Amino acid sequence: MPALFSAALHPQVVHFTIVLAIVGVAFRLVSLAGRPAFASPAAATLLILAALSAVVSTRTGTAAHGPVERIPGVRSAVGEHEEAGERAQIVLLALGVVELVGLGLSRSRKVRMVHAVSALVGLVAVFAVYEAGEHGGKLVYAYAGGVGTRSGDPKDVEHLLLAGLYEQAMTERAAGRPQQAADLITEAATRFPNDTEVRLLAAESLLLDSKNPQGAVDALKQVQVPEQNRFLGFRRATLLADAYQAAGQKDLAIAELESVVKTFPNPRLQRRIDELKKN
Repeated sequence: MPALFSAALHPQVVHFTIVLAIVGVAFRLVSLAGRPAFASPAAATLLILAALSAVVSTRTGTAAHGPVERIPGVRSAVGEHEEAGERAQIVLLALGVVELVGLGLSRSRKVRMVHAVSALVGLVAVFAVYEAGEHGGKLVYAYAGGVGTRSGDPKDVEHLLLAGLYEQAMTERAAGRPQQAADLITEAATRFPNDTEVRLLAAESLLLDSKNPQGAVDALKQVQVPEQNRFLGFRRATLLADAYQAAGQKDLAIAELESVVKTFPNPRLQRRIDELKKN
């Protein structure tokens, strides 16, 4: 089981902090109207928990930063996220203290003033949490910070590599650089020779990037998909049909699609068959 401040726990814990803070502040704002009666104690509970959760979030985030900031070009993004997270922690801790004061003055007339202060501090806290989340999202989704490295499992790094090769290949294809796309997909196929989806991707690249329909047909004939895997069956059949059609073998394209439709009836594939027969 991961330790309390393990880097692997950061994504889970930080989302608790975000939800506790936002919902807690919402309850505190509602409680200023005096009703419903449960709004004030609910706000106090949620915001005190948010303060505690913020400490765990910051500690786990600090533990996660080491491996991430060693990725070339990521250090500045890590620093921005860390600073934003520390600011959010400070504000949430201050908010938790205000709520504790409010609990201590629950029978005093001053409690309404304390709750008003809490609401104001809470709005600042929500903004701080949003800023930390925005920087965290940028770090993960723009720089792949922590993606594939969080768990320490080498398999996750392989997933990251495959995703990078695929996404870059799609970028190259969209930019009109088919040879670069083909090279990247060939690299993926070399590294993951037993992955059925990668083999299908490589066959598709032969058809789309290398303009080699017969090569795609030959490659697809070597790919065996599980009989009950509908998705892979459809993908292999449609790729084979595309390759046969591009090679001028319309009858074989129709036969391939019909063989799949018999097992897995599909309106889209049936329309494709009908269109091929008309033409």
